[in-house]
Amino acid sequence: MARISVPTAARLPSSLRVDSANIAVQKSLSRLSRESLISLVLDWLDDGSLLNAIPYLQAVDDEDGDPDDIYPPCQSPDEIHQLYLEMQQQKGPKSDVISRILEGDWRHGLTLYQLAMADFAYFDQNPTSQRWSAYQVLPLTPPPNNADGEATLQVDRKSLSIPRFHPSTFLQNLQDQVLPDVKTHYQFHRPKDLPVLILRIFVIDSPYTTNLAFLSRDGSGNTANFDSSRTIYIAFPDGSPALYITKSQGTGSTSSGESKSLQSLIVDGVPKALSRPRERYTVKSSNLASRNLEAILEKKGSRRTNSAAGGWSIYSDEKKKESPLDTVLPIPPVSRLSSDSGIGQKRMAELTPVQRAAKRAKVIAEARFGDSGIVTDGKGVEKVDIVIQDEFLSTRVPVDEGDEERSTGEAGDVNNKAKRRRSKIDVVIQEANSPDDDDGTVGDTGGSQTWVPTVKISLQGTHVWAGVRQLVEAGIVDGERMPGWMTGEDGVTTGIVRHGRIRGYKGSGMK
Repeated sequence: MARISVPTAARLPSSLRVDSANIAVQKSLSRLSRESLISLVLDWLDDGSLLNAIPYLQAVDDEDGDPDDIYPPCQSPDEIHQLYLEMQQQKGPKSDVISRILEGDWRHGLTLYQLAMADFAYFDQNPTSQRWSAYQVLPLTPPPNNADGEATLQVDRKSLSIPRFHPSTFLQNLQDQVLPDVKTHYQFHRPKDLPVLILRIFVIDSPYTTNLAFLSRDGSGNTANFDSSRTIYIAFPDGSPALYITKSQGTGSTSSGESKSLQSLIVDGVPKALSRPRERYTVKSSNLASRNLEAILEKKGSRRTNSAAGGWSIYSDEKKKESPLDTVLPIPPVSRLSSDSGIGQKRMAELTPVQRAAKRAKVIAEARFGDSGIVTDGKGVEKVDIVIQDEFLSTRVPVDEGDEERSTGEAGDVNNKAKRRRSKIDVVIQEANSPDDDDGTVGDTGGSQTWVPTVKISLQGTHVWAGVRQLVEAGIVDGERMPGWMTGEDGVTTGIVRHGRIRGYKGSGMK
């Protein structure tokens, strides 16, 4: 009697195999180097992973085997382990290792657990392969004057409560948010050099948790079809109420709408999985995105650099005890020339104006950037998009009917005064009186006309803030008049500048 597969709401098991002839399997292995492939196979054969990565072994009653077999099956996992250890000591092409895996030791297919480990091995080999977006985990509380119990919850920014994270409980709650016609596979991974726990979510459109989930759409059933599958990653930093999410990726042709739809579903499902009865949470975008996970951990992690970027980074080092509140000035280092006897000393040549300007520019750059914005620090962001919404004001002078016969000279003087720049105190008063909305609108000010031009600034490179620092050191950018957001101290890569200060898109970021 044929087996019947019934749709279920369970997740895909890690032992579910995918045909080794599938293009997605070959692509997943071909991205790795030869050394990474051999190391990956040795991890598969480890005692903790062998249950979900059982290789193809020779049958007990099949002593002769197939004489035409290119890769005769081994008799035990230990024999395969020793074989790959010998390959690790030898040199050869990567294609031989892939052929040995797909046509020999795992000819019956790779499990979802093995494919997940292959993706994590590629991430360890290329840490900038994914683009991460940072989100804040914020608690929700009912309004203070809650007359009825159906009032909407509000974000409590002053609360210090954070959700308790347990991997198995989180996955169980997250699975409850998945639709029945969609199946998922989860796998955790902890990188060696980063204080973060990464969750890989593999999603496929199928109501089944058996091999029927991988059957091709044309009904042939010969090879697995991953055209409808998507993969998304979630990173949980240690000791920080934040998380980082990547865009969904698929082996087939996917539209940007499908990718954003899956990402939005994950963003909506994660806070529900973190919440508990009478303890609700939500996630809000921090408008910080980068391929460098180390750079995001620097801004939205558990370190002291969360609110100490740019010139304030000198105070984030625990080894340094310097403080601007010290009553005793630091003792400057003793010069080498002063330690020697005064006899035979030569007077140093005076610097030229160009040299003095270059030296001053470097001092200003060090003061504005501190210990950040260094090319070799490995914490660079690739792109920064800023929209400037500062208005140009033109004050209107009220004119009485009896003053229409003024001379053209007096009228010219009045117009010149109107065109002059306002004093700093006038700017402060104007900003205090104008409403500060989060929707991007600028309040009308009495007696003045505002004009807000559309100015968009995009900075791109391997290390944007290090490039700006080099421009300051070269004297191209005036470091004294440069706004603070150009040092990266606000911790956002997408923001709006209003009244000279930056805020993240839709109100997030530093205010």
